[in-house]
Amino acid sequence: MDTFQLVARGLATHLGIDVSEITPELELMELGVDSLDSAELLMELETKLGVEIELTEKLSTVQDIVTAIDSAVKD
Repeated sequence: MDTFQLVARGLATHLGIDVSEITPELELMELGVDSLDSAELLMELETKLGVEIELTEKLSTVQDIVTAIDSAVKD
């Protein structure tokens, strides 16, 4: 499973929506995701992946979360 699929499933579960509704370019605000939701999702993914994700920039799209995770995994 790639990072996008992992993030999409996490968001879908957290928000109670179908995973097919989530695309990389989708704005988190369109999904009703606030900064607290983003932080909770990232903490869940950190635990699942065994990495630490730095929140140095604002995450506004699903792809932003994917990029942050991919960067953390490479480090």
